[in-house]
Amino acid sequence: MRQVNGCHSEFDAASGRHHGPDDGGFATVWTAGAVLALLSVFAMVMYVGAATHARHRAAAAADLAALGAAARLSHGTEHACETAVLVTRRMVADLHSCQVRGWDVLVTVEVAARLPLSGLAGAGAATARARAGPAEARAGPVAAVR
Repeated sequence: MRQVNGCHSEFDAASGRHHGPDDGGFATVWTAGAVLALLSVFAMVMYVGAATHARHRAAAAADLAALGAAARLSHGTEHACETAVLVTRRMVADLHSCQVRGWDVLVTVEVAARLPLSGLAGAGAATARARAGPAEARAGPVAAVR
């Protein structure tokens, strides 16, 4: 046995190689851990992105459904809510509620989040609410700014 750079080394005459100290695969284990950590961060970023995308789609579907329903409200409550259903279907969303209060239409829409590997982790859904109707007139004159 001879010492090379402060480490013990053995020479195997049969293979003609020097065998250094046994590190036990430390670099392999460390690299595998680092790759696993990076994949975990990537998966979290994918899930957050998918959830944000679903939230934006739900908000857009709710806004358009409420506006469409409010535009058809003069034809009756049923026509207004049928329009909301039609809009949400075209936006690949589910209409959970359509309420008419006076000339205001309130809708609640849900959009399924398209998460990667959603079968393994259980997919979520994004919900949004919107209101559409005529703007209320303000009582009295607008105060002048000095």
